[in-house]
Amino acid sequence: MSKVRILVLTSSTGGGHDTRAQAFAEWCFQLYRHDVDVQIEQMLEESSRFYRGGVNFYNWIQRRSPWMHKAFYTIVEGLSLLNRRTVIFGRLYYERVLREYRPHLVLSVHDCLNRGYFQLARKLLGPANVRCATYCGEFSGGWGYSWNWVEPTVDLYFSRTSTASDYAIKLGLPPHKARVRGYLMQPRTYLEVLAPEARRRYRTRQLGLKPDLFTVFLATGANGANNHRELLPALVRYADKVQAIVVCGRNQQVYNDLVHWRAQHPEFSCFIDSYSDVMHLLLQASDVVVTRGGTTTCAKALHFKCPIVFNAIGGIMPQERLTVKFFRNGGAAEFVQNAAQFRDLIDRWVTDRSSHQRLLENSLKLRYEEDPTVLIEELVGLAQEAAGIKLSRQPFPPLNGNGRLP
Repeated sequence: MSKVRILVLTSSTGGGHDTRAQAFAEWCFQLYRHDVDVQIEQMLEESSRFYRGGVNFYNWIQRRSPWMHKAFYTIVEGLSLLNRRTVIFGRLYYERVLREYRPHLVLSVHDCLNRGYFQLARKLLGPANVRCATYCGEFSGGWGYSWNWVEPTVDLYFSRTSTASDYAIKLGLPPHKARVRGYLMQPRTYLEVLAPEARRRYRTRQLGLKPDLFTVFLATGANGANNHRELLPALVRYADKVQAIVVCGRNQQVYNDLVHWRAQHPEFSCFIDSYSDVMHLLLQASDVVVTRGGTTTCAKALHFKCPIVFNAIGGIMPQERLTVKFFRNGGAAEFVQNAAQFRDLIDRWVTDRSSHQRLLENSLKLRYEEDPTVLIEELVGLAQEAAGIKLSRQPFPPLNGNGRLP
C-alpha cells in the first residue's frame, strides 16, 4: 500500500514545539504503523543562519533575562509582514525539502512556520497535491499570541482551547477551519496513569521519597531556565511536612549544584533529575508544580490534575503571559514574583490546606476529557485526501470515564 507523507515544521524555541512534533509522529506510528511517513524538520535552525541566531538568542533570553523578550517578540512579529506570501530567509532549504520529500501534508507546530510556508508548498507541489495545517499550543489570546500563527489559507487550524480558537478567528482565521482538540501529548501519557496506590509506590520506589508528604514539583523547560536554589529554602523549613521533586532540564551546572545542595540538607526528602522524559509520571506524583508559563508542562499538569504555581521571577515572556492569563482567570493557579512570595504561599498551605484544595477544584473546572486519536485522524485524513488513498488505523485502548485506561 502507498504511504502518505507528512512534513512537520518545528523549531527549538523552548521545548514545547519539538515535543508536540514528536508526539504527533509517535501517534501516527501508534495508529497507522508504516502506512504514514512523518518527517520532522527544525526548519528555522536548519534553513538559515539568520534564523538559527534568532533561535539561540531566544533561548538565551529565556534562561537569563525573560524581560528582554518583550522587545524581541515585537521584532519577530515583523515576520508576519515579511512572509506574507512566500518564504524569504531559508527559502532554498525549504524548497529542497519539499521537492525531495513531496509531502501530502505540511503541518506547522510553530508560530513562525505558517505564513509563506503554506503558499510556497502549494506553488511547488500543486494545490491539489498538498494540504496544510497548524496546531497552535497557546492557551488564550491577546498580546503574546503571534500574528504569525494565523495563515488564513490553512486547510485546518487546531487550537488547544476555545479561548485561543476565538482569538485566531479574530485575527482572520475562517471559522469553518477552526478546531479545538486539546493536548497533543505522547501516547504513553494516556497509558501510564497512576492510580492512588500506584502513586504512593512510585514516590517511594522510583523517587526515594515518602509516600504521604505534601510534594512540590520544581519544574523547568528543556532549556533549564529555573530558580530552584531561590525557592528550595522555603520548603526545607518544613522538612517534616513537605518534600520536593526537582528537574533541571538540559542545564548540567544547575543539576550539579543541586546535587551538592541536597547532600548538605539530609533532613529534606528531595528527588533531583536533569532532563526528564517522564514528566507525566512526576506530575502525577506531585501535589503542586512550580513552573514558568510553558504550554507543554501546563497542559500536562492540567490533564493530570496537578495545580500550578507560576514562577514569574525575572519577568514573564509574552507567550507565557497567555498561559498565565488562562489559568489565573479561572482561579486555577498561584503566581509568585520572588522567593518571599513563594515562602508565604508555602507557609499558608502548611498551616491551612483549604486554599490549595480550592486551587485544585478550580483547575478541575478547566479540564476536559478528550479522545486523543481524533486530532491525529483529522490530520492524517487531510494527507490521505491529497494522496488519494484511504488508510485503516490500529485500535487504541479507549479511555474510561475517569480518564484512565482499563
